[in-house]
Amino acid sequence: MIRLFAYRDNSCDPRKCTVCRLSRDRLVTIVPVLSRVPHATLLLDPAAPQALSPADRSGTRSVTALDCSWEVLEAIPAGRFRHRRALPFLVAANPVNFGRPLRLTSVEALAAALCILGEREEAVTILGKFGWGMRFLELNEEPLALYEKARDSAEIIEIQRGYLE
Repeated sequence: MIRLFAYRDNSCDPRKCTVCRLSRDRLVTIVPVLSRVPHATLLLDPAAPQALSPADRSGTRSVTALDCSWEVLEAIPAGRFRHRRALPFLVAANPVNFGRPLRLTSVEALAAALCILGEREEAVTILGKFGWGMRFLELNEEPLALYEKARDSAEIIEIQRGYLE
């Protein structure tokens, strides 16, 4: 089992916040200050120079999502983390961004990371807290299956290229 964290800056509505719901069920630990995020965590950062891949599973004990508004995401100083990874192409299933590529909620991002890292059961557990959660796995069944079998970040990028062209 991989521990899940979320850096939350309170820039989004807490009533719609997916990590707030997961936190109430003790499935995610919310960290209100970036400096308190574990340094060895695998940080999900859309601006990271490397894609997440199954090769990152070795030694990964925690995954952290950046739970903030898309508008403030670029201002977060995430560069101090050694293990920053971007998620590959996936389509959102959440009600706000349904069908939009790469506009995932934090729970979708965490679930995608868990799937890619070989922890699909844990992904199902966190997605099961949302009425639309399983739809995320259905919409992304094919790419997630391919990403899970990839060897490394370069192969993830190659698979992703097929969806972007």
